[in-house]
Amino acid sequence: MIWFRRDLRTADHPALLSAAERSSSAIGLFVLDDRLLASAGKARTDYLHRCLRRLDDELGGRLHVVRGNPVDVVPEVAAKADSVHISADYGPYGRKRDAAVEKALGDVELVRSGSPYAVAPGRVLKGDGTPFKVFTPFRRAWEGHGWRKPAETDASTVDWVAKRGGEELPDVEPVADPLPLWEKFRDERLPDYKTARDRPDLDATSRLSPYLRWGLLHPRTLLAELGDDEGDATFRSELAWREFYADVLWHRPETATQNYDAKFDRMEHDEDDGRFTAWQEGRTGFPIVDAGMRQLLAEGWMHNRVRMIVASFLVKDLHLPWWWGARHFMDHLVDGDLASNQHGWQWVAGSGTDAAPYFRVFNPITQGEKFDPSGDYVRRYVPELRDVEGKAVHQPHDPIVDHAHERQVALARYGAIKS
Repeated sequence: MIWFRRDLRTADHPALLSAAERSSSAIGLFVLDDRLLASAGKARTDYLHRCLRRLDDELGGRLHVVRGNPVDVVPEVAAKADSVHISADYGPYGRKRDAAVEKALGDVELVRSGSPYAVAPGRVLKGDGTPFKVFTPFRRAWEGHGWRKPAETDASTVDWVAKRGGEELPDVEPVADPLPLWEKFRDERLPDYKTARDRPDLDATSRLSPYLRWGLLHPRTLLAELGDDEGDATFRSELAWREFYADVLWHRPETATQNYDAKFDRMEHDEDDGRFTAWQEGRTGFPIVDAGMRQLLAEGWMHNRVRMIVASFLVKDLHLPWWWGARHFMDHLVDGDLASNQHGWQWVAGSGTDAAPYFRVFNPITQGEKFDPSGDYVRRYVPELRDVEGKAVHQPHDPIVDHAHERQVALARYGAIKS
């Protein structure tokens, strides 16, 4: 049996290869885990259903979907199997869940093959055997470690056993095949990726993050086709950030909810007086912030540069906890990845590994003017400003705070905890 989780594909799938070595046929299982679904907003749940619909199509309509606690339902479905094959999960919840399922399976072996990463968390270490705390040396060691070639698998690698009962998937449109999207990005936009990736007004990023998050595409598949040009190297580095944060969370699982740097536990935060809701709804009066937050609500995705801008605004202009923003992102982002999301927020807040210096407070006006110079991004998502021409669109309108003042407040509060 193959228990799918964050690997909703049949191409380049080591667990599928492992299962085929045991048997020519297999049950394909996905568990709708209520504990995980309870923390996912509508956008994430809808996207998951679309991913499952695509996988079910790949399996010829034979994906067995059940709802419940995996500790109960996986052994039930696997009662007549001699092994259950999975891609290893390195997240805090996934590690505990898999250990509990393994115990509940009894004599049925739980076989871990591969992971959502090119290099499994915990494998890249410093010379003294301790984990990296800074990204750049981690990236060098990660590249030096290398990764395996893509596994040669597809839907025909095993014969899929017809599903028996279970949940019916909603009648939704399957997500698109990610490979043509990757090929278009690789051939047309990758050469300019180093300089263009920070421009939210341009279609310059890969938009592959949801496919990587849900495992419709493995990073090893992409790495195998990257060369040494500037754009290739920059994109490879972006993939390394994903792997770095997974490694950090593996070594420090408590940092999903707690400050990596404990001195930030003393940071003073404001009480919410309605400004958090204004931030969530894109009503701060700062156009680039409002555009980003409205894009998130409309599309379940936000440009990475804008993610940093809106995060800085919440933490350093509104003085609200980073974990409030991280939770909102995880509710709405279809590419919401716990390790990348939580530690990306901590990077901005200054409380994480490799953190931006706390005195680096993003100015939402100058950031907008620099990275959305013509104002097209703002006008796309803030319709009430569509008549404002050029970069003038980035000037605040009825702002909820004074940025210059709040910057000084943020620096003073950091000064109180930095020693």
